[in-house]
Amino acid sequence: MIDGGAEDKAWSRLMAAAQDGDRKAYEALLRQAVPYICAVVRGLHAAPDRVEEVVQEVLLTVHRVRHTYDPARPFRPWLAAIARRRAIDALRRRRRMETHEVFDAIAYETFADPAANKHQERPATTEHLSMAVANLPARQREAVRLLKLRGLSLAEASAESGTSVAALKVNAHRAIKALRKRLTGE
Repeated sequence: MIDGGAEDKAWSRLMAAAQDGDRKAYEALLRQAVPYICAVVRGLHAAPDRVEEVVQEVLLTVHRVRHTYDPARPFRPWLAAIARRRAIDALRRRRRMETHEVFDAIAYETFADPAANKHQERPATTEHLSMAVANLPARQREAVRLLKLRGLSLAEASAESGTSVAALKVNAHRAIKALRKRLTGE
């Protein structure tokens, strides 16, 4: 086994060759460095699947920033800094996820019966809606009829009814509010 200093010098030479375009040197460097990266990452992550995920992120980062390595400097500290940063980033991501997401084992359960997944029944049938609209004051009923049932624009409804646009807006808003209250009990 090569001692740390000799290994670092060898890795430094391999990285310098890789920076010059030597693909074989780059592959050899990454293959030799993976156990070291794993050891650094294991210092912050215990779960093997997370270690593997972070190691992959480290390798991608090394590939992306390999041009920043200075061959005159030791390689291992450069690599360890990248590995620690990616491991800490993964811890932060995990913490954010745990803070904002809730694990629910039955959240994705579905049932064969189509009615089983219905959480809410329709609040009103057409008959109930018609009766509720009929019980509205005349101006509100007219606003609903023109704007919601016939689908006219505010300008068209205003021209047909002789009511101002502002009054139509107010009446439609009040009508919707009253209908919601009557039909859903809000």
